[in-house]
Amino acid sequence: MKILSTGCIFLLILIYVSGAPPGGEVEDELEFNYEANGPKGPAKWGTLKAEWKLCGTGKMQSPINLTDENVKVTSKIGPLRSQYLPANATIKNRGHDIMLEFKGDTGIGITVRGIKYKLQQLHWHSPSEHAINGKRYALEKHMVHESKSGRFAVVAFLYNIGEPDPLLLSLEEHLKKITDTHESEDYVGVIDPKNLNFELKQYYRYLGSLTTPPCSENVIWSVSRKWLMIMDEDCEYN
Repeated sequence: MKILSTGCIFLLILIYVSGAPPGGEVEDELEFNYEANGPKGPAKWGTLKAEWKLCGTGKMQSPINLTDENVKVTSKIGPLRSQYLPANATIKNRGHDIMLEFKGDTGIGITVRGIKYKLQQLHWHSPSEHAINGKRYALEKHMVHESKSGRFAVVAFLYNIGEPDPLLLSLEEHLKKITDTHESEDYVGVIDPKNLNFELKQYYRYLGSLTTPPCSENVIWSVSRKWLMIMDEDCEYN
């Protein structure tokens, strides 16, 4: 693919036809893990519970490797903007990730295809779950939004090693309290929306799934083409 100039250019991955709304993520990592060859590893998720069968049989499973040859460049979908309000949050170590869960009204959120999705939580995975042209990154942030009808839209940001991330830096003391204890949590207080708001002009868009059981599909993914930065030691929190 040719080098693209900045501006109103957007990247679109092939989108499949929508179906039923997806279910929520499983909170307890004790029910599954990431051991490649283990009895509860990703290859076995679809066999552990009947309601998790999509983890093994699904046709739109995330994460994926986003490759140039599969990208259709379009400007029709437009920029993706967020509108958040200050909101109270609790940070939680779920074992497989670190989650920041919001309480109360988080604002308008994002709008995709005319439907509004409100921010429910965000979490981090290390290393990144998505890859671009086969490359995985130091860290990946998932901002999970939900519509009134129960559908999910996730905005993902990949991190390169560099300067401290403002949001993670503001959470440093809370992260230290929960890093070593599974299912531990700490009340954070009000999160400043300036550390959350974004406007994406270049991003990948595709229809996929939750990346943990039950691996429910028809999740709208928007993966930013603009990398965030993070210090190397910050990745140790995951």
